[in-house]
Amino acid sequence: MNAYAEDQSLEGHQFRDRSLKGASFVECDLSEVVIRGSDISGMEIDAPWLRFGKPLVVNGLDVGPFVEADLNRRFPGRELQEAPDPEGLRAAWAALEDAWVAIIERAGAMPPGTVDRSVGDEWSFAQTLRHLVMATDKWVGRMLGTEPHPLGLNYAQRDDGPPPAYDDVLDASLDRRRRIGDYLAAVTPEQLDERVPHPNDPEGDTESIRGCFHVILEEGWEHLRFATRDLDLIEGDQA
Repeated sequence: MNAYAEDQSLEGHQFRDRSLKGASFVECDLSEVVIRGSDISGMEIDAPWLRFGKPLVVNGLDVGPFVEADLNRRFPGRELQEAPDPEGLRAAWAALEDAWVAIIERAGAMPPGTVDRSVGDEWSFAQTLRHLVMATDKWVGRMLGTEPHPLGLNYAQRDDGPPPAYDDVLDASLDRRRRIGDYLAAVTPEQLDERVPHPNDPEGDTESIRGCFHVILEEGWEHLRFATRDLDLIEGDQA
């Protein structure tokens, strides 16, 4: 497959009577793209931030609310991810934690090597857990008293060497999840209102502690969705 480098922008280009069948767009800015009179059968869109920004309009309908409603149906508790108060955040975290416990058990019961298997060049299950460890340290490590874990995996990283021991990954994941649960169990409304340096702009902007935990909840649910999707595909291959 031909690939375009990062600096080869196609912004503003028009494609008329061209075939893009089978093309992949990974981590691209496709905002405000307009498709008219085109065959999109079988098109797959995975946009984690669909509920933010401008609507995604298909045949005159904003499909974003339909997608959000169905995801909330498939993942009970997801609708709580922007809870404003301690009680709501505790309920939101309990639902997310239950979901992760269940999918970790599911992955562990699958054939050896499953947790390190990549689907569609995406992160493996183990790498997803490592990314959530990194996200926890980045966004709420200040509150939890953690330092960046050596197994943490950021957005741009890809492992070329042998994966770390999965038991070590599980230990790191469990530690961070327990710390979040313990913190939320005692947090007060006043603490949630406090502002801390924004993890993406620590020298300039600030974010509320509440907002930081909203990010962690969003990360947890979105990556749970990715992991569920990939485990379903792996199980389908083994059927």
